Amino acid sequence: MIFGYFGNLLYIGLLLTNAIAILNEERFLARIGWSSSTTQTTNSGFGHSPNPHMYGGDAFGGQSTNEGPGVKAKLINLISATRTLMRLPLIVVNVVM
Repeated sequence: MIFGYFGNLLYIGLLLTNAIAILNEERFLARIGWSSSTTQTTNSGFGHSPNPHMYGGDAFGGQSTNEGPGVKAKLINLISATRTLMRLPLIVVNVVM
């Protein structure tokens, strides 16, 4: 009985991962504003960190007012990483299933 629930959860996870992996960035994600090109940040100049929220504060050790990327940017990065990293493992898992 436990294996049945666990198997269903694995199957649902596989279906959701497949759904994320097949999203086309140009046809679907760019139309709704979820393209990875919209979340790219540029370096603000010489001597500035390209990723200032990574170090947890400003140059003097205090808390920074910049809270980092929002939920939307994190979801876009998750979709992009899933499409890139899970391509070959998904092929293998889908063949086995």
